[in-house]
Amino acid sequence: MFEHEVTDIFFDLDHTLWDFEKNSALTFAKILAENRVAVDLNGFLEIYSPINLQMWALYRENGISKSELRYQRLKRTFDALDTPVSDEMIHVLAHEYIQRLSSFTHLLPNAIEILEYLSPKYKLHIITNGFQEVQERKMKGSSIHHYFDKVINSEMAGVKKPHPRIFELALDMAQVDPKNTLMIGDDLEADIQGAKAMGMQAIHYNSHNVARHEVCKMINDLIEIKSIL
Repeated sequence: MFEHEVTDIFFDLDHTLWDFEKNSALTFAKILAENRVAVDLNGFLEIYSPINLQMWALYRENGISKSELRYQRLKRTFDALDTPVSDEMIHVLAHEYIQRLSSFTHLLPNAIEILEYLSPKYKLHIITNGFQEVQERKMKGSSIHHYFDKVINSEMAGVKKPHPRIFELALDMAQVDPKNTLMIGDDLEADIQGAKAMGMQAIHYNSHNVARHEVCKMINDLIEIKSIL
């Protein structure tokens, strides 16, 4: 179904292979309880999740720094919940969240099965906007690090997806022509449009149930990749 032969596959990590929502919820359940922050977890997560996505969009566009992202997503959530939490406690929670997040290791359904299926046939790589120290711990903790030849993150590139430079770095490190590559990710703008602008082929893993589109092939379960490749 692809115009050119695929030799190298680039995966996004969070929301594509690593179950960010589940692992994040488990992390917050632990650190909020341990620090005796009295909020309803489900109510907290309902407010936090869209704020986190907004903060990541700003971070991706260099609108805020890494430290501002980590602080503001919590500060704005507590403010929206009308729950007074000191700046000191927010900084404690922000630090503990990053430290604890990678200790939870849930992957999205069929992630291991599809990596096992693909790894003998293709070179596999990661392109992620996540923070280097956290992403490495996530991959090692989830026992998927060994599937990947190259792991490229936004801190290495100095820019974030969908900026062309992070894809250029990935293609250069993998020593592959973009037409022979496939990007698989959950974010239409960052992963799919960013990759296609570089001449890469793409599959959109629709883990957020967004509206159907014709930009590229869409899948709702990673196992569908077996019927494509």
